[in-house]
Amino acid sequence: MSAPTSRAVRVGTRRSLLATTQSGHVADMVQGLGLDTELVEITTDGDRSQAAGTPLVGSATTGVFVSALRDALLAGEVDLAVHSLKDLPTYPCEGVTLVVVPPREDPRDVVVARDGMTLGELPVGSRVGTGSPRREAQLHALGLGLEVVPIRGNVDTRIRAVREGTVDAVLLARAGLARIGRVEEATEVLDPLQLLPAPGQGALAVECRSDDTDLLEALAVLDDPRTRAAVDAERAVLATLEGGCSAPIGALAEIVEGEDEEELWVRAIALSPDGALSVRMSATGSPADAHGVGARLAQEMLADGAGQLGQPGPAIESGQVPQA
Repeated sequence: MSAPTSRAVRVGTRRSLLATTQSGHVADMVQGLGLDTELVEITTDGDRSQAAGTPLVGSATTGVFVSALRDALLAGEVDLAVHSLKDLPTYPCEGVTLVVVPPREDPRDVVVARDGMTLGELPVGSRVGTGSPRREAQLHALGLGLEVVPIRGNVDTRIRAVREGTVDAVLLARAGLARIGRVEEATEVLDPLQLLPAPGQGALAVECRSDDTDLLEALAVLDDPRTRAAVDAERAVLATLEGGCSAPIGALAEIVEGEDEEELWVRAIALSPDGALSVRMSATGSPADAHGVGARLAQEMLADGAGQLGQPGPAIESGQVPQA
């Protein structure tokens, strides 16, 4: 394989510790192909909002960490852009190709709580910090009597809030803690039966310009087919539900051994913001039809009432799942 360029491949990244660590991991993979790399730090609108303390809520969070990196990519300032895949909008971006989805980290959520406690051990009324409507709704649905409070900032800021007693616990993605070497600070890893993660959580997305054919060809070998199938299914769930549902959404797809061949197993949930109502479903299918499996599952959820869950209100007639 010949190098697609004589100069170093410029890898665009956000400036946070987690982002530069993730991008460094991708740069190492690219270097393994015999290509030189350099990291180029880009400040995104999402980073500026965090620094200013501006809240990011609901669907407005989608894409706020992505657009500046894509702009730099399309302007020729960088050759690759590295994102947390869960931040990536589900609609395509003209001129940009998702070229690599590397092997995924553990996608589950974790608890970081005072005194080493789990969620179930926290006293009623304990303050749990999260900036995610998905996590907030599922926390309420667990019925543990916890007070959910908004919290912003990077991983260190959120964990410090626990250490300083501002909150009793925070919820975070295990993948982020693992990538910066702090996974031992988690006091509980949450079973997806308790909290389904965000679609794409734990996975990275590597984008490059669609017309950079040499680089596209060179990087194709880094794509992980199993991770790609799983996140394609999860993103199909999200994209389909977004068309008729403003509710918090969780989804997780896994490739499992079937009777004759591997199967893709997808679980998804949509909830009212207060967690009182939800539609939870699962589906199986071929990994080769990952998008179709996810889209059909989401259509079934919409038919069962998921589209009525965006705002708290009266019980829906179909799809109401009482939460214990």
